[in-house]
Amino acid sequence: MFAEPWEADAGPADLVEIARAADRAGFAYVACCDHVAIPRRLADAMSTVWYDPVATLAHLAAVTERVRLLSHVAVVGLRHPLVTAKQYATLDALSGGRLILGVGAGHVREEFEALGGDFERRGAVLDETLDALRAALGEEEFPVHHGKRYDFEGLGQRPRPAQARVPLWVGGSSPAAVRRAALKGDGWLPQGDPRDRLPAQIERIRRLREQAAVQEPFVVGAITEPLYVGAPAWDVGRRTLTGPPEVLAESLRAYPAMGVDQIQVRFRCRSRTELTDQISEFGAEVGPLLKEPPA
Repeated sequence: MFAEPWEADAGPADLVEIARAADRAGFAYVACCDHVAIPRRLADAMSTVWYDPVATLAHLAAVTERVRLLSHVAVVGLRHPLVTAKQYATLDALSGGRLILGVGAGHVREEFEALGGDFERRGAVLDETLDALRAALGEEEFPVHHGKRYDFEGLGQRPRPAQARVPLWVGGSSPAAVRRAALKGDGWLPQGDPRDRLPAQIERIRRLREQAAVQEPFVVGAITEPLYVGAPAWDVGRRTLTGPPEVLAESLRAYPAMGVDQIQVRFRCRSRTELTDQISEFGAEVGPLLKEPPA
């Protein structure tokens, strides 16, 4: 639903150039999603092209300098948490501490069935997996976790993450996902909530964290409408925000005003060059305006 036609033939060189453009333009992170295998019934809608997030983000880490690396989202319930911790701790160490581990429950039943996962209980599995990952990605070489599904102690893993606390951002907009993010995560990655739904979701997160006396910093995310910087010479769709930098910035300031800390943006484009041009223009002309208070 979100891919541009040219992306069907995109490849590794395109990923590298897009990541480098985001790095140069001052974007906070680049992100990659996680699917192991797509069933035929969903192949037309979803495609079967899903780059593995660990391998892809590690590759992009080597060709960038500053931009952070987000899994949006890793379906961590498909793997033992020690396997996930080994992969992502290594990525964090190799990248100099640029990992943000975004996690989600997953939605493709056939993936769970093929890999021996419990699709019906995937929410409960994710809850425990988050606890296990918090231990396994911590500072201890020999992490400890004793749970209903996973139990480990006395097993060492190095390299440790470069970060003292790897950020765990929880994806999803269902009531269970929002509660999971509020109580177990360091951030929330909504699943495309429109602007008018965000304030109530953010207030629920604030209330849940207050009731549970959770004190750690928390990052609220949002996915914006499609964007195009400037006046497009082609039909970019009625939902796309277009216009000069000042107009886009004025519209996007509504997100921090409602309590959003970071936004994901995507640009309508007909080629990689048009995309990287949009990234560069947004970074140079729109981004600085978002850091300034409105007039």
